Amino acid sequence: MDRNSSQYKKCVEILKEELVPAMGCTEPIAVAYCAALAKQYLGCMPDRVLVEASGNIIKNVKSVVVPNTDHMRGLPVAAAAGIAAGDPEKKLQVISGISKEQIDRIGEFLNTAQIEVMHLDTGRVFDLIVTVYKDDHYASCRIMNYHTNVVHIEKDGVTILDRETDAGGEQQALTDRDFLSCSVIYDFVESVDIEDVRDVIERQISFNMAIAEEGIRNKYGAEIGQTLLKGAEALKGNNEYHYIREKAKAYAAAGSDARMNGCEMPVVINSGSGNQGITATVPVVIFAEHLGVSEEKKIRALVLSNLIAIYQKYPIGRLSAYCGAVNAGAGAGCGIAYLYGEGIEGIEHTLVNALAIASGVICDGAKASCAAKISLSVDNGIFGYEMWKNGSQFLGGEGIIKKGSDNVIKNVGRLAHDGMKETDKEILRIMLSC
Repeated sequence: MDRNSSQYKKCVEILKEELVPAMGCTEPIAVAYCAALAKQYLGCMPDRVLVEASGNIIKNVKSVVVPNTDHMRGLPVAAAAGIAAGDPEKKLQVISGISKEQIDRIGEFLNTAQIEVMHLDTGRVFDLIVTVYKDDHYASCRIMNYHTNVVHIEKDGVTILDRETDAGGEQQALTDRDFLSCSVIYDFVESVDIEDVRDVIERQISFNMAIAEEGIRNKYGAEIGQTLLKGAEALKGNNEYHYIREKAKAYAAAGSDARMNGCEMPVVINSGSGNQGITATVPVVIFAEHLGVSEEKKIRALVLSNLIAIYQKYPIGRLSAYCGAVNAGAGAGCGIAYLYGEGIEGIEHTLVNALAIASGVICDGAKASCAAKISLSVDNGIFGYEMWKNGSQFLGGEGIIKKGSDNVIKNVGRLAHDGMKETDKEILRIMLSC
């Protein structure tokens, strides 16, 4: 692929847009960011807050720990954190680096302010409005479609920002992804100048491996990573490949253990999700270190894993009833196949095999069990490669599988985006009744 071509430039921009740092689960952090912006425009501490959120945001915030809040959970906590301690200039790191005094202020605000949460049913999967009030004054901020896409700000009836009616406003200048295909991605991976992607990939390696190590060292959530690693230790020295396979699953799960349960370390996300960012990164790094490949080979494998994950997630959308870790795990399987020297054919078959096995794993919000779903997804991606390596594959016409990897991605996108809409609603109804 020519470095001056539009496709090459778009691939670089997509990686820069998608692989950004975030601290904590991205949905409560988006709530905190939205609330911090609203408070900034109000110009003072509010005494009343209204949070209106689409079902998928409610689902993803309900059970996950909001970092830097003394292990509290929920939409009111996320909004209070943004208002009492947030810096909106930091966007998805809005409540990072705050002091003990600021954490105390979050608790005080929760005890003194009136915070109301309402379901915002506009038909949009990602839709969030935070309105803050003080006496007769108010300010409101709206985020739509993805976590930092601020589309409307107003104060006391005066519109400050309005992107809702702009042409293409819903996507707000995200780089076009319609051109992506498995062959385009592979061509880019093979031809990319490493210096064009080094910074973004090295940051992802640094952040995501650090939180994985944290999850292995300390107790978080259901300790999925530590449990897996204990099982892996029995294989060490006897079956090195299977030890590394289990270690890859364990470290990816451990990163999610930490992230879902209040760890204040940042991660580099993929498709708006820290769990997907961890899943697309950590297993590939573990295998790259085991194989002793060059730094360049490792970076190319991570570019492949990330772009394959992004490509799968694009037709699904940021949030759905479909667990995005499955996409990221399939991407990791492709990255691992690349490390072992596979070309486009092996990578495409790895992807199809992985999607044939586990498509349809539900997303029932961000919480401790996400780590176990990541383990399943990584195992699934690696097994997809192992099938190909052993001459096995799933064929077009079997279930939702259609000949050609790009067609399979379209079918999975249709299943997740369209077919699982009612499933998504029922998941939310069940969760709210628990």
